[in-house]
Amino acid sequence: MNTLFLGYGNPDRQDDGVAWHVLRGLTLELGLTPPETWEDEFPSAPGLAFRFELQLTPEMAEDIRAFERVCFVDAHTGRIPAEVQFTPLEPGFQTSPFTHHLTPEMLLNMCQSLYGAAPEGVLLSIRGYHFGFETTLSEQTARLLPEAIKRANGWAGKQDPISQRR
Repeated sequence: MNTLFLGYGNPDRQDDGVAWHVLRGLTLELGLTPPETWEDEFPSAPGLAFRFELQLTPEMAEDIRAFERVCFVDAHTGRIPAEVQFTPLEPGFQTSPFTHHLTPEMLLNMCQSLYGAAPEGVLLSIRGYHFGFETTLSEQTARLLPEAIKRANGWAGKQDPISQRR
């Protein structure tokens, strides 16, 4: 497989789980049967794999090395200017005040350091508005799903997601 969509977040914390909804919508658009719950595995398609996790972990460096491209999908809280944004990533070390926080750039850096190469990486970030103890998305974040899915689908088909707009 050459492309991995790797979504992460907590689906029990409302908009923090938006990545699962994006991956689910993307698999539906591709004519695949998506999982019913976030704990179930996603199907794959020719050249495409989908994976959802609660958080990024160092062990994933070995997993992502099998891919040419990885699209990390996550929620953001407003520090990114656009509500739906694609950002190209470069492997790099970053410090974090949290002991259990691993960024996509750090994961790409681990892959490159350990295995001599890292896949092309991008981050698809969707604005989250509410992070309460609920399993449904807020209305504000739910309305962003069609754009996020469209841009992810375009990236899967090698369209430039940074220049894609509504």
